[in-house]
This record gives sequence, structure tokens and C-alpha cells, in this order.
Amino acid sequence: MGTTWRVKAMVRVGQVDSDLTRGIQEQLDQVVAQMSPWEPQSDLMRFNRAAAGTWNAIPAEFYQVLEHALFVAEQTQGAYDPTIGHLANAWGFGPRARSEPSPSETEISHALRHTGWQKLKLDRANKRVYQAGDIHIDLCSTAKGYGVDHVARYLEHQGIASYLVEVGGELRGLGIKTDAQPWWVELENPPGKSDGINSIVALHCLSVATSGDYRRGFESAGIRYSHTIDPRNGYPVKHGLASVSVLHPECMIADALATAMMVLGLDAGMAYAKKLQSAVRFIVREEHGYREHWSPMLEAMLDED
Repeated sequence: MGTTWRVKAMVRVGQVDSDLTRGIQEQLDQVVAQMSPWEPQSDLMRFNRAAAGTWNAIPAEFYQVLEHALFVAEQTQGAYDPTIGHLANAWGFGPRARSEPSPSETEISHALRHTGWQKLKLDRANKRVYQAGDIHIDLCSTAKGYGVDHVARYLEHQGIASYLVEVGGELRGLGIKTDAQPWWVELENPPGKSDGINSIVALHCLSVATSGDYRRGFESAGIRYSHTIDPRNGYPVKHGLASVSVLHPECMIADALATAMMVLGLDAGMAYAKKLQSAVRFIVREEHGYREHWSPMLEAMLDED
């Protein structure tokens, strides 16, 4: 996935670190083998190359992530879209490197013709997906979160009841440490943000995922382009929202929602957070710094802490 992982855990006497490390890596290797756009032989890339008009069987884990991605796409009317592969490549944020800093309008138009979550059809009974023709799935906005969940379930299967899992900045925690403290983490801030109160949360049966316009991007002709692309128009978002952090029991869901709300912007994103009763922190970049906005659910959660 082009990133790193870390796990902290309270293990039983006799459990071997090397065995756990190997088991964790195997869980993440499975996610990569199924859902990575950087691995030519992954199940995702095989689907992207499939002939038009064909039904393609995919593994159950891949199907689960894709099904949820399409659910979020429907709820947000396409602000979130798992068929964004061509657009990601056009802007240089996918596996294909660009020689030019930004794509032409013609390239964007071509990519949009092969983008659209409505073009995917699912066969739940047989775990199949319909390829309408040159539709490229990209699950980078949620596969990392799923990887966190996958590792967490593996650790619990190994009898570990206290852990903190992190993959590429997305986290999930459970239980307490020997000092009787939970796994406290600080919500990620944009670079240079020093104003305001740092938000510290205890990850017990809880995950957190953050989407930010500072994580990847480039500058061209004095304009900063974020890696967060609006699938509805094909261009990086420009609404000033710098960061979205979402708290949810499932990291896969938090990951997808953070991206969706990053595209939606503050007003629509906050409305979506309220509709879902989600705990979300929005950080808006303003002329003289940053301003935080908390959803009602997050306010209630942090007040309790």
C-alpha cells in the first residue's frame, strides 16, 4: 500500500513476537494481494483489465470493502466514488507517474467517461462484480482502514485483548495497558497547526481515520493541488477544508467517511456527519491559521473524556 504499519499490544507470556509479526504481515499481504492498485496481479487490477460486459468473481474481503464503498457513494451522490482509478492516474496520484504537473481538460473528460459508481453492478450471492468497460476501481481511500480492522481481528483471534494498530496513520485500539490506561492518541493535525486544543481520545473499541489535503499533492503555476479529487467534476477540491478526522468502531468505515467528508467540504460534510451521528472533527484553513469544527457526537464524546 506504499506505507508502513505498527502494532503495540499486551501479549501473553509465551507468545512469540516473531510469530505475531509474521501473522500481522500475512493479514496485510492479503489486503495488498486483493485490493492494491500498485500490484499488477492483484484481484483489483485483474478486474480493472477485465473485458467489457463481463461478471468477475472477487474474494469475499474485496467484495465487502467494495460493497461498503458503493454504499457511501450512493449516500453522498458520488462525492465519494470507488471508480476513481482513471482520475487518480490522470492527476499522478495513482500507480502511473505523470511527466506533466497537471492533466489537460481533454484528459479529465476522458477519465470522467470511465468513472461512475452507478456503472458497477454487484452479484451478492456469488460475490461478483460487473465490468461495464474500462472502469477502474481504486480503494485506497478505505483499504488501509480495512487492513487495520483485519489486523485487529487477527490479534483478537490470537487471544490479545489490548492493542493499538496503525497503518498509514489510521488507527484502532482495544483494551487497557498494564498501567490501567487506555490507548490514548492525538488526532492528526495539519502541518503548522499550533492554535487550539489538541484533541486526545482513548481508542477502546474505537478507530480513527484522517483525510488531509496536506498528505499528498503538488504545486503548478502557483496553485496547490490536493490529492483529494472530487469524482463529480474530476478536479482536486478547493474549498479550504484541510483535514477531516472520523471516529468509528470500524476503521474501514472511518477511512471512507473521512475521504467522503473531505470532498463534501465543511457544510455538506457536517450535515452528513449529523445525519450519520458520527464523531467528526473538521479543520478549515483560513487566512490567519486554522479553525476547528466538531460534530455534535464528537463534542459529546470529548466532553465525557
